[in-house]
Amino acid sequence: MRPSPVISAIGTGALAFGLALTMAPGALAAPAAAPQAPTPDDTASTMMEALAADLDLSTPQAEELLEAQEAALDVDAEATEAAGDAYGGSLFDIDTRELTVLVTDADAVSAVEAAGAEATVVTHGIDGLEDVVEDLNAADAQEGVVGWYPDVESDTVVVEVLEGSDADVDALVEAAGVDASAVQVEEVAEQAETYANIVGGLAYYMGGRCSIGFPATNSSGQAGFVTAGHCGSVGTRVTIGNGTGVFERSAFPGNDAAFVRGTSNFTLYNLVYRYNSGGYQSVTGTSQAPIGSAVCRSGSTTGWHCGTIQARNQTVRYPQGTVYSLTRTNVCAEPGDSGGSFISGTQAQGVTSGGSGNCSSGGTTYYQEVTPMINSWGVNIRTS
Repeated sequence: MRPSPVISAIGTGALAFGLALTMAPGALAAPAAAPQAPTPDDTASTMMEALAADLDLSTPQAEELLEAQEAALDVDAEATEAAGDAYGGSLFDIDTRELTVLVTDADAVSAVEAAGAEATVVTHGIDGLEDVVEDLNAADAQEGVVGWYPDVESDTVVVEVLEGSDADVDALVEAAGVDASAVQVEEVAEQAETYANIVGGLAYYMGGRCSIGFPATNSSGQAGFVTAGHCGSVGTRVTIGNGTGVFERSAFPGNDAAFVRGTSNFTLYNLVYRYNSGGYQSVTGTSQAPIGSAVCRSGSTTGWHCGTIQARNQTVRYPQGTVYSLTRTNVCAEPGDSGGSFISGTQAQGVTSGGSGNCSSGGTTYYQEVTPMINSWGVNIRTS
């Protein structure tokens, strides 16, 4: 079973790429005007260039990776169904191009392999690990503990603590009442921050600057876009060139999602802007990519960068509040990239929440999945 956590504080939230045609990204520090009525150019080749640069691949290797990931989506759906109640998660290896489906019952191995995926038997699986995450979420957090996430590959929940801190993870584990063998501890150099000061995809303004996630319509069919909830509360007004909008939904903390409804001059395109190439990436669906898949991010501060999905259902303790069910990546980002698009191939994945590090030395960035916004708010991501 794939997790689709329900957005809490349902009174807010949603993503979007609704762009007024006179407003578009250009230079990273000060976005310039984008072409009128943009059309997808050679999106495959430009994504391959970004993957090649950020993942240290040759262009043919990047092309093979995209093709393998596209094929793996169909295999993953079939193998997940074949595993049934024993489904424990999915992993995609960008080096071997192999998809592995984890199962909690050895009897499900043959069915998964018949669907075309590798199979590995684990003890907890994604559901068991998420139970541990939920128990940790309910416990009193310890000073120095900055987050935790289920690592399906190791079949444990990783608890992150600041280097040099006196974080008492044993006390946290005891308070949560979870099995200590299901937990491992990792030190991190810094605490994650939200990226809301100056923000990114295509830029929009609301007193500060954030980035559009994906163009979308609300449950009534009104045009808008999804973005990060920490960028604005319900009622916050935004401007995008000669277009205007308002935060119709917003959830933060707890979740980090928002929907901005257009109030004038919104024209939606199923595109994500690639700052570094000056072109656009088409969005054709919202299929969730397996852990390990390559993913790219667009933001108005640092532009277009790629990496891989490392984990889902991460709990992150930002200074402004704790956010649950984020997806962890090794894609870099910086303040101002908040709300921007995360995409794998042509499949919309989520919107940038926050992270640590930067695009000079590298870092960790988290995104809010689009699926909960679709399921909870009736948001419809533009895919054609």
